[in-house]
Amino acid sequence: MIFLLFLSKKIDRISEWIGRWVAWLVLAAVLISAGNAISRKAFNMSSNAYLEIQWYLFAAVFLLASGYTMLRQEHVRIDVISGRFSKRIQIWIDIVGLCIFVLPFIYMIIKLAMPLVINAFVTKEMSSNAGGLIRWPVFALLPLGLLLLGMQAVSELIKRIAFLQGLVPDPTKKQGVKTPEEELAEFLLQKEVAAREAQLSGVLK
Repeated sequence: MIFLLFLSKKIDRISEWIGRWVAWLVLAAVLISAGNAISRKAFNMSSNAYLEIQWYLFAAVFLLASGYTMLRQEHVRIDVISGRFSKRIQIWIDIVGLCIFVLPFIYMIIKLAMPLVINAFVTKEMSSNAGGLIRWPVFALLPLGLLLLGMQAVSELIKRIAFLQGLVPDPTKKQGVKTPEEELAEFLLQKEVAAREAQLSGVLK
């Protein structure tokens, strides 16, 4: 188990690193979109390549950050039923879900997607749109993103088994991450404190 926990930490670090760098692709997509709009309106110049690269970047963010999202426990969870059970039963539900649904699903999708990626690479498939981009890089994002998700799923599985053995804290708890409600409450508190300080400062003057 010590080796498995070491492996889990390595996977978590990889997911964290990838997630932080992939976030910059959002900025790239925004800049390309703004540049395309300006060139089209100001100079009447545009290309389908600008539109397609935005789709590619969105796909990259969505797929490559999937493991990071799982690490941060930000995937949508339906806890209407499991939330009524004890933490150990919830962990067992997660283990069963990862083993029976998540990992087999990832394996099957990668298996089905790889021939499409290889064929697109060999044939140098291009977009059917005029001025479009080559297709295999965006096709390759699907198996690559799912591979990263699968790695993180293995890490989550290890952490849940270790939790049942009392070796690690609750892996479903968001460590050091504030909820939107907590951030709003903190912002309102800071605003109220600043207002009181300004009022006090005015009285003293």
